[in-house]
Amino acid sequence: MSPIRWLAGIVPLGLVSTLAFGHVVTTAEPTEAVPRVTDDQPSTLGRPLVGGADPSVIKVGDLYVSAKSVDGGIAVRSSSTLEGVATAPKHQVWRDTAGLGEVWAPEIVHHDGQYRIYFAAGTGAAHRTYHISSPSPDSGYSAATKVALPGDKWAIDGVPFTFGGQRWFVWSGWSGDTNVEQNLYIARMSGPTTTTGGRYVISQPREPWERVVGNPYINEAPQPIVDPDGRLHVVYSANGSWSDQYCVADLRLRVGGDPTYVWDWYKSNGCQFGSHASTMMSGWDPTINVNGPGHHTFVLPRGDVAAGPPSGNRFPTLFHAVAKGTPYSWSNRYWYSGTAVWWGSTTYRRANVPGSPTDVGYGLKFFE
Repeated sequence: MSPIRWLAGIVPLGLVSTLAFGHVVTTAEPTEAVPRVTDDQPSTLGRPLVGGADPSVIKVGDLYVSAKSVDGGIAVRSSSTLEGVATAPKHQVWRDTAGLGEVWAPEIVHHDGQYRIYFAAGTGAAHRTYHISSPSPDSGYSAATKVALPGDKWAIDGVPFTFGGQRWFVWSGWSGDTNVEQNLYIARMSGPTTTTGGRYVISQPREPWERVVGNPYINEAPQPIVDPDGRLHVVYSANGSWSDQYCVADLRLRVGGDPTYVWDWYKSNGCQFGSHASTMMSGWDPTINVNGPGHHTFVLPRGDVAAGPPSGNRFPTLFHAVAKGTPYSWSNRYWYSGTAVWWGSTTYRRANVPGSPTDVGYGLKFFE
């Protein structure tokens, strides 16, 4: 998902590329003419839809509705087709008139009759999560309200969902007030902008395959979804988004597990969508057409994780990536459309932690 955007103040966009495992170097801009992606610029290369990062698209009735950070705020597009969101009229539904700072990764859902957009805003360590809502997809949104997350720490990429009769919120954040690593946290929600109880860490970037790029090390862009067995997954992005090592991995809650208990979660043993064979889970293949796929979205009805598709059929996804043969930089990212399928009898293994060392269930395979 979102880059560790505070790096933008240290390393200029377009000057970062990953040439080998864990080695980030700066290079001069290429001497040949390389087309640059302009935010919201449609493309016809492969299946990319529009320039930019961090896609969020849901389906409400016959409409596909997207939210995107652009022009100092958030824009919404609606279309009768998924691909149509790239060229549909852009409706600016919110602007940062209060000087909150950079606006990152809006996530749209439709809940309790309202379109709700959650996004991060701030500067540096001040980034927090905010919410706006409207009964209409493309107009009439409320003023931004800060989401009251436990601990009031740096928080981005937040997503609300319902599971087990409880409303939850999952996000990427810091343990303290400095960015040593980005973890995934979960909390119970008591309202659209309020939570109850504590925040609970459910994933930290501690596996070798999610530490090939750093420091800091990254777990971000969580996307919850329920599999055909009724089990909760949080599918997230690992490794730095400034690198083509960026990839998508899976957390799967054990049968009957407690979403707030970290050892009830099992992590895939490698990336399930990425562009480097060396970090892929065994039996999963790297991408062919793009580098660094990540910060995906499942295109679900109303954004409802319980409306996840059945097994056996591919279902639509969007993700951002950079076309192979193009210099890897934040400014060269596009939204791409793709598909995913539930992959049965997938074993996740772990060691030296409480609970069973193995868990079998659905995983995910992604297709460009």
